Amino acid sequence: MKTTHRRGLRRLVVATAAVTAASLLLAACGGSDESGGGDQPQASPDAVNAALEKGGTITYWSWTPSAEAQVKAFEKEYPNVKVNYVNAGTGNDQYTKLQNVIKAGSGAPDVAQIEYQALPQFALPGSLVDLRQYGFDTFASAYTPSTWTAVHAGDGLFGLPQDSGPMALFYNKEVFDKYGIAIPKTWDEYIAAAKKLHAADPKKFITNDTGDAGFATSMIWQAGGKPFSTNGKAVTINLADAGTQKWTGVWNQLVTGGLVASIPGWSDEWFKALGDGTIATLAIGAWMPGVLESSVKGGTGKWRVAPLPTYDGQPATAENGGSTQSVLKQSANPALAAGFVRWLNHDGGVKPFLESGGFPSTTADLKDPAFVDKKSPYFGGQQINQVLTGAAGSVVKDWSYLPFQLYANSIFGDTVGKAYQSKSDLNPGLKAWQDALVSYGNQQGFQTNG
Repeated sequence: MKTTHRRGLRRLVVATAAVTAASLLLAACGGSDESGGGDQPQASPDAVNAALEKGGTITYWSWTPSAEAQVKAFEKEYPNVKVNYVNAGTGNDQYTKLQNVIKAGSGAPDVAQIEYQALPQFALPGSLVDLRQYGFDTFASAYTPSTWTAVHAGDGLFGLPQDSGPMALFYNKEVFDKYGIAIPKTWDEYIAAAKKLHAADPKKFITNDTGDAGFATSMIWQAGGKPFSTNGKAVTINLADAGTQKWTGVWNQLVTGGLVASIPGWSDEWFKALGDGTIATLAIGAWMPGVLESSVKGGTGKWRVAPLPTYDGQPATAENGGSTQSVLKQSANPALAAGFVRWLNHDGGVKPFLESGGFPSTTADLKDPAFVDKKSPYFGGQQINQVLTGAAGSVVKDWSYLPFQLYANSIFGDTVGKAYQSKSDLNPGLKAWQDALVSYGNQQGFQTNG
């Protein structure tokens, strides 16, 4: 399974029951504030280097398929270090276990993979090590601005970016050519393409959407929306801001017009529809090529990549997916754990990650001609990374997630999701989502308003 395929799994697990997500946040709020057991040297960049030289044993929780290859390469470079790799589950499956050991006060790994959207829910309660003390804040220029922002929470730095998911438009060229559809550069053109395609063949749709919180927030992000802001315990939610309204102004036309397929993402039906042309486009993260190549064999040679349509024709996109690795406060050897994180996402671990199909967050790799100009047989020989790396430089700035984003995502289907089912206006659903989140935030001790 490609590293990129785990993004699909993320969307499968994100729709967990609200009670499970609620328990995650409650557990996080009760997390340990201890900085790790054992006698530790004063935190510093030199302490990391000394820890790597001295060696020891650490435990690493991750679901990325590149993990085993990375661990093997790390142990070869640092033979005094033993890394116990554990696949504790994907996304929320791992988070549930992680929150349980945090609440218990013991049993946490030294290092854990955490998605950008979930990071605040672990960092803000004090369960993660602030890596600024090891000098990692000097690495900012090595990463794209959006991913560097994503590994911060409050004033702290709680990981180094691993991958990124700048959004682009994946489209079925065979379908576009058959029906004389031009590549849409704006969302107005996208709506026109949706109408033209569905009128020509009612069994075909421009895309699918049954209500996905990760997709919706990314689209609001691309439209310039800033619905979530956090300052300490103060949380503001505004799912009717100008950017959100801009997105619903477009997406409502597709939903209410029956122009999007009611096929759940990541289902068997979805993969089949991507292969046979039922679904003609996907607005999705740059990790998608690996998913198509491994799971949609029938699309070989048919698909291409273009910049995401925008509202004014000027380049603008958003992130959709992505993870970091964080050091847990329970770690008995945080300096060694920090050294492993540094190696994973700043040093030797980047190469095996890219070889497994990952899309980088590191600016050097995003500029490397060997990566940028690589031709993809699946995409008809197109140099797709030229488009995708361009997208990485066009991500709209200043986005932030909620400190309880996992819970927020879990109730999206119960609020906004109803509009997709009834093919009605998304805005009342967004208002219901906001009201539920304001109520929940206040119940958890945040000063939440909306």
